[in-house]
Amino acid sequence: MSTLMAYLPLDFGLAHAAAIVLILVLWGFYTPILGMLGRGSFNSQLHVVRMHWLHVHQSLHRENRLFDAVLLGHISNSISYFGSGTLLVLAGLVGALANVNSVYLLTRSLVFIDHTMSLELFTLCVFLLAAILAQCFFSFTYALRKMAYTFAMLGGLPADTANTPDARVMGEQSAVVLTEAVRSINTGIRGYYYAVAAMFLFAGPWACIAATLAITALLFYRQLFSPTAAAIAKYVDVLKGTKE
Repeated sequence: MSTLMAYLPLDFGLAHAAAIVLILVLWGFYTPILGMLGRGSFNSQLHVVRMHWLHVHQSLHRENRLFDAVLLGHISNSISYFGSGTLLVLAGLVGALANVNSVYLLTRSLVFIDHTMSLELFTLCVFLLAAILAQCFFSFTYALRKMAYTFAMLGGLPADTANTPDARVMGEQSAVVLTEAVRSINTGIRGYYYAVAAMFLFAGPWACIAATLAITALLFYRQLFSPTAAAIAKYVDVLKGTKE
């Protein structure tokens, strides 16, 4: 521990460590925490819908599936958009790290910046932002790869009506991979929220902790209590009722 502290800025305290750990824990364990609080994420609930969609997809003759292609193409385009945008932001942060002395001096005139922050701590905060955005970029690229796997699996489904056990397993596993692709997208998008929280480190660790808790509360509200959450829950309940 003492060896690690030797590489940290002198003004890096326990509050800064707590703020960083809080961001990483709430971001990394967001889905398990949400599952303990309620029905789980939208993505996990909508997995039932994807299973039903692919069941219908297999129950009909698959000569012309333009609607399916439009839906999947839209998801792929969204991944590419976020991936490209993240790469641009990441490039800007890497540029800020390369010229961190100049950026540090420029921010001294900003009233909401902690002026007691050392250059070393400022550099660490910029590096944290870059690391979060890098992980977001990796999530989007992994989601794009999963979508490519999904396309291959859907393309391999039987062209005619498929009611055999093997065909049903193929459809179910295709839905699983598609759900995993969407989960990677959500992880990347959620990283943007926690990147905003990490920006408050420049104002101080306590401001960062407050921002992290506020952003997490907002995300939980959207997943548990918003009109969208109620609508998805009712939709899934009806779908499960019809399947039973």
